[in-house]
Amino acid sequence: MLQSPLLSRAFARAHPLAFTLIAGITAFTAYGCVYAFRKPFTAASFADMEIWGMQYKIAIVIAQVAGYALSKFLGIGLIAALKPGRRAFMLLILLSIAALALLGFAMSPPVWGLFWMFLNGLPLGMMWGVVFSYLEGRRVTEALAALLCVNFIFSSGFVKTVGKWLMLSWGVSEFWMPFVTGMLFLPVLLFCAWVLEHLPPPTEEDIALRSTRHPMDTKDRKALFLRYAPGLVIMTAIYLALTILRDIRDNFAVEIWAELGFSAQPAILTTAELPIALIALGFTGALALIENNRTALWVNHGILISGAVLLAGATWAFRTLSSGPITWMILSGMAIFLPYILFNGVIFERLLAVFREKGNVGFLIYIADSFGYLGSVLVLLWRNFGQAERSWLDFFGDLCFLCAIGIFLGSAISWRYFGSKIKKTTS
Repeated sequence: MLQSPLLSRAFARAHPLAFTLIAGITAFTAYGCVYAFRKPFTAASFADMEIWGMQYKIAIVIAQVAGYALSKFLGIGLIAALKPGRRAFMLLILLSIAALALLGFAMSPPVWGLFWMFLNGLPLGMMWGVVFSYLEGRRVTEALAALLCVNFIFSSGFVKTVGKWLMLSWGVSEFWMPFVTGMLFLPVLLFCAWVLEHLPPPTEEDIALRSTRHPMDTKDRKALFLRYAPGLVIMTAIYLALTILRDIRDNFAVEIWAELGFSAQPAILTTAELPIALIALGFTGALALIENNRTALWVNHGILISGAVLLAGATWAFRTLSSGPITWMILSGMAIFLPYILFNGVIFERLLAVFREKGNVGFLIYIADSFGYLGSVLVLLWRNFGQAERSWLDFFGDLCFLCAIGIFLGSAISWRYFGSKIKKTTS
């Protein structure tokens, strides 16, 4: 990718606040554009379409999530071993495959939709690791991650709103809409990737406050995992529950809002997410102010536990008619997305820093992500073949209660495990 010495020098000399804002906003915009290749198809309903005994939309969601899950398993090795000089090349290759898959989805008979959506998910699952690799290992990583992770809340709703607009206002078909949406965002994505390529590596001060980050081979990955296996397994289980909740709420937001009585208001897909995005941005960004890594790790666990309590409480209040549907969707979204954001960089960033491990966050993220999306696929299959008569609203509400209990217990156990681990390393 074409380099600009002037831009590189500007980043190197930038004030820390200016660097954080520019790098964070660029990463946010880049990954937001990635959503334009992944999520717009969920704005379509594909009403009355079935394939192999399944609703067509559920089938293609499962196909894409399956490709995404496989991508996460592949990413455990590929992202962990990714060298800085190969980031841009990998990003372009992954993006090209995803775009061609959407073109195939548009041009092929519906029966081929499962193949094309699987192929679309396969490269996109590694895009997060590529983008985050530009940001990790810095004293301001939490602030950068906060900006980047707002995508989980805002961008999905935004690109679905764009997809709905293309269908309603421009007459774009449900099959062509995902590709057209992606092409609208492509130039911005390429520009942001070019800017990210000019970010300087972590400084000596960054390394002193966190730890050295470098590519990991198979031996490095195995050794790191085994040193903290019980805690990492518990964290993965927590993340699995969060991923299931987030995927159901995200992929079937159109159906859930319709059942809540908002089918004629497509803007609700974006506007209801704005307060969640702002609060998550504030909380996650504020974690960068905590210099002590142990304190930050415990604050992260406290947020996980608080999120579980909020999720159960908000759902109970909604079902007992103590609160309205918009309030419930905002509060439940906050309880899901804030902990979800922590797992996508922040909590693992602090974990490596506490124990002064030399590796990279991408490895740990992709362990959790791979099983999280695998769980999401299994729950979707269960929903289609075991709970097909239930509404998405009721199904999601029950999952909120069940997962809240699991997240609460898992977070308490993780807190205890890593607390004892820290005592052993300092005694």
